Amino acid sequence: MVLLLALAAAFKPTKQPAEVALAPPDLQLEGGRRLSYERSFSSEFEVKPKRGFWNRVLDFVAGEPDFKRLVRPYSVATDSRGRIIVTDPGAVGVHVFDFQNKKYKFLTRDEDAKDPMLAPQCVAVDASDNLYVTDSEAGKIFVFDANGKYQRAIGSLKGGEGYFKRPTGIAVDSKAQRIYVTDTLRNKIFMLDMQGSVLQTIGKNGSAEGEFNYPTELHLDGDNLMVVDAMNFRVQVLDRSGTFRFAIGTIGDSTGTMFRPKGIGVDSEGDLYVVDGLWGMVQVFNRQGELLYYFGSRGTQAGEFQLPAGLSIDRQDRIFVVDSFNRRIQVFHYYGAGKWSRAGGSQ
Repeated sequence: MVLLLALAAAFKPTKQPAEVALAPPDLQLEGGRRLSYERSFSSEFEVKPKRGFWNRVLDFVAGEPDFKRLVRPYSVATDSRGRIIVTDPGAVGVHVFDFQNKKYKFLTRDEDAKDPMLAPQCVAVDASDNLYVTDSEAGKIFVFDANGKYQRAIGSLKGGEGYFKRPTGIAVDSKAQRIYVTDTLRNKIFMLDMQGSVLQTIGKNGSAEGEFNYPTELHLDGDNLMVVDAMNFRVQVLDRSGTFRFAIGTIGDSTGTMFRPKGIGVDSEGDLYVVDGLWGMVQVFNRQGELLYYFGSRGTQAGEFQLPAGLSIDRQDRIFVVDSFNRRIQVFHYYGAGKWSRAGGSQ
C-alpha cells in the first residue's frame, strides 16, 4: 500500500509548460478580415496521446521515451490528410506531425544507406501525398511515399554524388507531371519529369526579369511559379514554362521592402505571404506588390520569431511558420471577407 501511494504521488499528471506569453490579440484587417494566432508546437510529445498511470510507472522503471524534438527546422508543408511535414537539417531528417490521428513519424536516411540524407532543406507534397525533400549538401531529392517509406533519390550519380550543386526550393506539378527545383548556386530552376530527367532549365545569374541571384524557395499557385530571388530581394512570378510575369519586393529596411526573404505562400484570396528572416516577420502583399499588412517581430514570445524560415498555408487558410531559432512551428489562421464571421465560424 505504501509503495502504491508513493507511486501515485510520483506519477501525478504534470502540466506541460504553457506558452511563453499570452497569445497576441487578433489582427483586425480591412473588410472584416482578421488574423488569429492559434498555437505553437515543437515535439513528438505534443502529438501523442496522454500517457496513463501504468505507462508512467513503466517510464519510471525503464526510462522515459526519447521524444523527438525540432532542432533546427527549416521548411514546412501540409498534405491532404492534414499532416504537417517539417524538414530539420539539425536533426538530419523530416518530422511528420499528424495531430488528427495522434501519430508522429521521423523520416531519415542514415549514413549506412546507399543515398544518405545529409541536410534536408525544403519539402513539397504531390497529389498522392508523396514527399519530395531537397538535400542541399547531398545534392539530391529524396522521395518518400505517403506512409513515409523511402522510394528513391533523384539526382543521385555514381559514387554517391548528387547532380545539383545546392538544391533548395521544390514544387511538384502533379497534373503536368513536373518537378521544379532551384539550384541556388547555379542561379537556375530545373524543370524535371517525375523520373528526374531534366526537361528545361530556367534563368541565369543577374538582376533582370527572369534572372536570379541565389534563388531559394518555390511555390506553385495556379499557373504561377513563384520564386524567392533572395539576393535580388524580391519574389519573381513566372508561368510554368518559365516566362516572367511580375515581381514583388525591393531591398530596404522598412516594411514593404525585403532583406532576407524566405518562405512564401498564397492564401485563398490570392495574396502573397513572404517571411523575412532578418526582421522576424511575415509580410502580406497583393498581386500589385502593395503591402497589405504584416505580423510578427523579433522575440521569443507567442507570435514573435527568431530567424523564421519556411511557411505553408493549408486549404483552411491556416498559416504555418517555421520559427527556426525558437525551435517551433507557430500556427496562425486567416479569416477572409465573406468566408468567415468575426467569431470565426462558417457563414
